[in-house]
Amino acid sequence: MLKQVTATRYVEPLHSGGSVPGVVEADDLGTYVVKFTGSAQGRKALVAEVIVGELARALGLRFPVLVLVHFDPAIADAEPHQEVRDLHASSAGVNLGMDHLPGARDFTPEAAETFTVDPLEAGRIVWLDALTANVDRTVHSSNLLLWPTLGVTPPRLWLIDHGAALVFHHRWDAGDPTKAYDFRHHALGRYGPDVRAADAELAPRVTEELLRSIVDEVPDAWLDGEPGFASPEAVRAAYVDHLHARARASGAWLPLDFPTADQIAAENAARAARTQRGRPAWLKQVPDLHGRPAVEQDGTVHLR
Repeated sequence: MLKQVTATRYVEPLHSGGSVPGVVEADDLGTYVVKFTGSAQGRKALVAEVIVGELARALGLRFPVLVLVHFDPAIADAEPHQEVRDLHASSAGVNLGMDHLPGARDFTPEAAETFTVDPLEAGRIVWLDALTANVDRTVHSSNLLLWPTLGVTPPRLWLIDHGAALVFHHRWDAGDPTKAYDFRHHALGRYGPDVRAADAELAPRVTEELLRSIVDEVPDAWLDGEPGFASPEAVRAAYVDHLHARARASGAWLPLDFPTADQIAAENAARAARTQRGRPAWLKQVPDLHGRPAVEQDGTVHLR
């Protein structure tokens, strides 16, 4: 069972996309990144975090420890932003915490240029993402961390942020366990993921028993009231049935088509060129600060 802790000190918010997780200290002396039940993504994002994260850990992938965090908004009264205070007010009670990895760095395209990933490890991560319909681990938004970054131990890949996975639970009646998703731009595609070997290793391990033990970790309150289901147990059974059927049907969705590093570089160069052509003349002198190659600079523009 996920350990339950009580937040004792609010450290800071972490603005991340459309959500605002926060760093807290808890009564077990741990420090956690908390995702709140009142966030715009709703409780299903937390359900996905639990199921995919715990499945990753069960399959031997590195994923920070999860805990259930009892949060009292009063401990964050000093938070200056009204948006964040409103989020806290709507999230009193049990929220989801992830062990904070101090000093961890994002796995960016720049980091990928020099960081080595074994094809089998890459294949395992891609396989997990394909199984759980996690299309939110791309070249430009990897949801991967490098940790540790201090000391003599070399950094390793850690998986985070699976709230966008399990897309089928947004429309249960349309869920197809055999559906294939486009993973050509997966963050680890450049490493030649050995997805076939990962499938042979991991698919037999995704048993009904394992899945039941994982979905049992999700609090009833996050499943209660799901349209079309009579109880939280019925929702749990639906997750087990879908993911077990999907693991058995991996031949239908196994992603195998990944561009090479040279193809990725060519695509990025072509994209930058299209962006450059579409800019007005005055904007062609402004650097592109969104992770793509900078435009050509002409210092004479400042002398006119």
